[in-house]
Amino acid sequence: MTAKRVAPAQLATLLRDAITRLNRRVRQARPVGDLTVTQLSALTSLRMAGALTPRELADIERVQPPTMTKIVAKLEERGLVRRAPHPTDGRQVILSATEEGCAVLVQLERARDEWLARRLAELTPADRDTLLRAAEILQQVARA
Repeated sequence: MTAKRVAPAQLATLLRDAITRLNRRVRQARPVGDLTVTQLSALTSLRMAGALTPRELADIERVQPPTMTKIVAKLEERGLVRRAPHPTDGRQVILSATEEGCAVLVQLERARDEWLARRLAELTPADRDTLLRAAEILQQVARA
């Protein structure tokens, strides 16, 4: 197939499928551990946001607050998340990733990057150049 013959809707389907499959495979490259994908996602959200209330985290992760309470409890039990008093509302707490939590995420990212780098090394230089250009274009699409 060439881009001139592929309608935007068909290209959208092809890209979505390829991105989904690659994302699934990269996620599988994580070190085997007892953290679930949901726990890792919540921890990542906390690292990116800096600090959130449990409700804000539940909203970001698109889960119900009782579900988030269980997720946070497991992360806190492992020392990956800490609770602090809310600065203006004594009824609430603020959650943040601990240094150990951030280190777990760095280790996870390293494992995923290493897996992907090994796969990319199997490609031709021309294919890697094409993927570099595709990555730039996908970043542009994601910003739109």
